[in-house]
Amino acid sequence: MGRALFALALGFVLSASCLASAKVVKHTFTVQNVTVQKLCQKRVIIGVNGKSPGPLVHVREGDTLRVHAINKSPYNITLHWHGVFQRLSGWADGPEYTTQCPIQPGNSYIYKFTITGQEGTLWWHAHVQVLRATVYGGLIIYPRDGRSAYSFPMPHKEYPIILGEWWNANVVDVENQALATGGAPNVSDAFLINGQPGDLYPCSSNGTYKLEVSHGKTYLLRIINAALNTQLFFKIASHNITVVAVDASYTTPYVTDVVLVAPGQTTDVLLTANQSIGSYYMAARGYISASGVAFDNTTATGILVYKHSNSSTPEMPTLPAYNDTATAFKFNSNLTALVKCKTWKEIPPTVDENILMTVGLDLLSCGKNATCAGPLGQVFASSISNFSFQFPTKLSMLQAHFNKIKGIYNATLPNQPLASFDYTNTSNSLNQKLVFTSKSTTVKQVKYNTSLQIVLQGTALVGVENHPMHIHGFNFHVLAQGFGNYNHSTDPSKFNLVNPQLRNTIGVPVGGWAVIRFRANNPGVWLMHCHLDEHLSTGLSTAIIVDNGGTPSSTLPPPPSDLPKC
Repeated sequence: MGRALFALALGFVLSASCLASAKVVKHTFTVQNVTVQKLCQKRVIIGVNGKSPGPLVHVREGDTLRVHAINKSPYNITLHWHGVFQRLSGWADGPEYTTQCPIQPGNSYIYKFTITGQEGTLWWHAHVQVLRATVYGGLIIYPRDGRSAYSFPMPHKEYPIILGEWWNANVVDVENQALATGGAPNVSDAFLINGQPGDLYPCSSNGTYKLEVSHGKTYLLRIINAALNTQLFFKIASHNITVVAVDASYTTPYVTDVVLVAPGQTTDVLLTANQSIGSYYMAARGYISASGVAFDNTTATGILVYKHSNSSTPEMPTLPAYNDTATAFKFNSNLTALVKCKTWKEIPPTVDENILMTVGLDLLSCGKNATCAGPLGQVFASSISNFSFQFPTKLSMLQAHFNKIKGIYNATLPNQPLASFDYTNTSNSLNQKLVFTSKSTTVKQVKYNTSLQIVLQGTALVGVENHPMHIHGFNFHVLAQGFGNYNHSTDPSKFNLVNPQLRNTIGVPVGGWAVIRFRANNPGVWLMHCHLDEHLSTGLSTAIIVDNGGTPSSTLPPPPSDLPKC
């Protein structure tokens, strides 16, 4: 009897200990105008709590995050928690008119969700127009048992490296001008490392980001690409780094001297300070996969400084060429998952629905007797399977789905493109029988627990380009990647079904394809889009609607009472 009571009491103590380890982490984010000085100019931008990048959020796996977002800016705003699964909390995912109506100026909304089954580096950003150019920050998820529970050797210290993109202009005006003329938006004027352009830009040296290290110590760098429209190569002079996680998923350790990070992606690397005591530039420059287009050909820098260094001139790394697709593909295709870790998710062994989605640029008609700034005098557009996405404006898709309201979207996205053609053949460039698209709010709807395999196939109708595709609410296994047209007969032999990388954002190779697989076990409405904002704004998007599963644990609860109204 005594032993039984002791065991029962011990059980209560252990249960209470586990419950106590999960906390409610509270933040207040005030979104408002901020005056900053960069590149010799003072500019008013939108920031959070007076800063850009905004607050760095720290939580442990199992914690509940509660962020009170107060909109004091002149624009509508929403916040997206990029890569967070949002299990049964889809109302907090954030993309405007997908899971919520935007927070209008003078109003607020409380984002509340529990982070389960995830640890690593994610981030948060605005999901309205192009405001994420300056409204963003890191989201660090530690293991429930603390830093000693990493699936890699515990580093001496760790630091966020947040890459950004800067315009000497109001970014909303830049986007609006492009949409009004039908042309491409103006390119950025600088890239940023932790909010600073670095020594290679005018009026910038005083603010250059500096990271001090001790010789022989190992550091964890949490690299986040928050840039709006540019994939970035990142390199530190004379140092190798070891990739240990991407998109908050552990990887098999991969040693490299350069990483490629697409907008939306995160990469965790271990850096050992094992070179001569001195100072070394860390540098970021664009990977531009499209040819014949204007681009930002500048380089952001920070400085890695060894303790006790007397060096006044940092060593500069040799970065890949801006169009080095071979290096980009080598990095993206060589990553594999660390299977023996607690966050690994098994690959669905069978596939319920096979889907092929084309992703690329198209044209919209400029209108009768009118000339626009896109190719052929038409309007630049983009699409998935030739459906150029139009966001609703009267109600969010999740509200419409939850309340069974018709007329907000149509769930008719086909599993194959309506027109089959030689997708990556450049002779089809501007083929007027194929290049035109039209606007609609067309989405894909599936039953709960459906296993999906999606071939993301690039096109060459308006040039070829690498498209970083992001799916909200899920991680997916990247089974294979390649160039040209996906071959349904031979390319499955290339599938990695043992330890494929697990991601939430994948760069579809320029003029090529990528195959992903995941189980749709998260009820809600989940946006799927290219994370180059110039393509999101022109239609390279859709949504995957996952029905409820019929049990309390697979049914989306009602929305919170303060959900913003349209």
